[in-house]
Amino acid sequence: MPAKPRLGQNFLNDAQAIERIAASLGDLSGRTVLEIGPGAGAITSALVARAARVIAVELDSGLAGHLRARFPADRVTVHQQDVLTFDFSTAASEAGHPLPVFGNLPYYITSQIVLKLAASAAALDRAVLMVQREVADRITADPQSRDYGLLSVTAQLYGPATNLFTLPPSAFSPPPDVHSTVFRWRFAPRFAELGVEERTFIPFLRKVFAQKRKTLANNLRAAGISIDRISAALNQAAIDPRARAEAAPIEALAALWKALETTPELP
Repeated sequence: MPAKPRLGQNFLNDAQAIERIAASLGDLSGRTVLEIGPGAGAITSALVARAARVIAVELDSGLAGHLRARFPADRVTVHQQDVLTFDFSTAASEAGHPLPVFGNLPYYITSQIVLKLAASAAALDRAVLMVQREVADRITADPQSRDYGLLSVTAQLYGPATNLFTLPPSAFSPPPDVHSTVFRWRFAPRFAELGVEERTFIPFLRKVFAQKRKTLANNLRAAGISIDRISAALNQAAIDPRARAEAAPIEALAALWKALETTPELP
């Protein structure tokens, strides 16, 4: 099947990498696994050999038809659909267990898909995802590293993420202009542990990382919070007033959010 560049299609053609990716999901015996963007089915075939059933979500109608012709319907269910509209909760309910996920994510909507998976974390077990190397480095970054930012914190709030290996452009057809990294993400949301509310903590993170090189105080001031309230909250959370967002671990950001929630604006 010819790739369509407008859909970000780059088909993996490295047999060793295909097996390594499938193995990275762990034991799939008796499980239903969901694949995002199966393309021509190279990794689908490896998943079929390991799992009881594969749910394949493919946007391209031609590829969806190819997959239906290639694999038996009782082993592979093909949804010709945008993954951003896919109902993971219903799929997990029908499978009877949280879903392991694999995805070779199109570079142009990687962040959107990652956030969609985060929002569906209750229905998911673990994911092995292949993305542009620089994006994987941002997702898995530690505080005080140059790659640490809003995407790092948001993804890691929903569970630990670890880079596994990187593939060169030659592993794909057609070769992309970038290297691709495979990383594993285990879904274990931390909101209860950190004592924060998902509904309000995520918007708070967007504010403190609006410009990650700025101090937390300056970003919060730009968001309309008074300097007196910010100073009181930083003091209560035991955070240096000069601290920058890029240096703040999730635990410190949670402490700051809680301090702001309990620190009213002064009259």
